[in-house]
Amino acid sequence: MTDAPSPYVAGAAYIDGRFMPIAEATIPITDWGYRRSDVTYDVVGVWQGSFFRLDDHVSRFRASMDAFRFKPQESDEDIRALLNRCVALAGLRDAYVAVDCLRGRPPAGMPYHPAYARNYIAAFAVPWISLLKPEVMARGAHLVVAETVRIPANSVDPRAKNFHWADLTRGQFEAHDRGADFCVLLAEDGTMTEGPGFNIFVVADGRIVTPDRGVLEGITRRSVIELCQDLDLPVEVRPVPVAELRDADEIFLSTTAGGVMPASRIDGRIMGNDRPGPISQRVHEAFWSRRAHGWHATPVDYGAAAA
Repeated sequence: MTDAPSPYVAGAAYIDGRFMPIAEATIPITDWGYRRSDVTYDVVGVWQGSFFRLDDHVSRFRASMDAFRFKPQESDEDIRALLNRCVALAGLRDAYVAVDCLRGRPPAGMPYHPAYARNYIAAFAVPWISLLKPEVMARGAHLVVAETVRIPANSVDPRAKNFHWADLTRGQFEAHDRGADFCVLLAEDGTMTEGPGFNIFVVADGRIVTPDRGVLEGITRRSVIELCQDLDLPVEVRPVPVAELRDADEIFLSTTAGGVMPASRIDGRIMGNDRPGPISQRVHEAFWSRRAHGWHATPVDYGAAAA
């Protein structure tokens, strides 16, 4: 007689105090988290059995919740523990781990206002998802500057992760229509912001620059800045006019779901030899080398599955 497969083989989830297989994870269709995109979230990666910068992700998640005035019952310690248990239940060595805070609805008899709606946590761990397929990573992503403008930061602050992706989604359709992999969105003043799920670094004359405003302050972005400083690669965080992007010697992207991802084309213009440039490749290789040696790693406690 063979053992039955684990119900968590496709992933594990936590919703509002309860763990379950990913296929059973649901939220009420009437909640404002769904109906109004009234959600904040974060995503942390697990690679070779360890979280990367788990405390930094939980701290940013808490800052995002504070920005959107969410007050769930779970503490930061609770959040770290439930993320760990999702990974442990699924038995994943490499995992994409997401955590959300959603707004429900006010209980009967209370004012119909978000201040009175219950807040709750949802999370899940599934097998690792990379934003780029290996063959695209090898050749470098093809990018286009979208005509769609990024939602102004004084309307929706991008430093707090949110589900307001209509501009990014529209930009991605522009990229698809133009045969590219990803879009880059500009701010209203014509400076570069970010892409759908990633920060952007521009390399020109040996110097690396990345925007200082209108972007999520990514954890992988922070890691890249630290790495560049350690490698004695000049890096600046400042406004980046679109001309610098279009005239770049190299471009690379950074995100939890992919790490450091080189690009090879911008608006159809081929950079270098139509392959990742030397600085992009150096940062990419150094990032994964350090990860392999335990850089900012928090090992998963797989024994938590039995808790």
